Amino acid sequence: MEKLISEFSFGLFFWQLLIFVGLLFLLRKYAWKPILTAVDERETSIKEALASAEAARLEMESLQSDNQRILKEARAEKESLLKEAKATRNEIITAAKEEAKTEAQKIMTQAQESIQNEKRAAINELKNQVSTLAMDIAEKVLQKELENKDKQLNYVNQLLKETELK
Repeated sequence: MEKLISEFSFGLFFWQLLIFVGLLFLLRKYAWKPILTAVDERETSIKEALASAEAARLEMESLQSDNQRILKEARAEKESLLKEAKATRNEIITAAKEEAKTEAQKIMTQAQESIQNEKRAAINELKNQVSTLAMDIAEKVLQKELENKDKQLNYVNQLLKETELK
């Protein structure tokens, strides 16, 4: 029986080996090439994905540096615009103050001229009133003085003498 078992196991071993070699041949011909091709394609796609990821990373770094540069430029421009706006505001305020001073001075000058004109008018009015009053008083005094004829003649003679003396 041992011989039978040993023949059987040798036969079994032989057929198993033959099946194994046939299976390897079939696998190599029909399965390994597509599997290796798929593995190679997968490896290639992974390498391309890694290269693409690296390129994307580099592009992102470039974009970040561009963004930083743009932000700095924007901040600088903002600061410049703020300084310019402050300077313009100060110029407008200064111009407004100067214009207000000039206008105030003009108003003061006009007011002083108006006051002087009104003062002159008041003085002239006062002089006219005083002269009218003096004439009225003088007229009344003369009327009273010259009520009689002798006094009138004496006064006229006195006036004539004073006129000749001058």
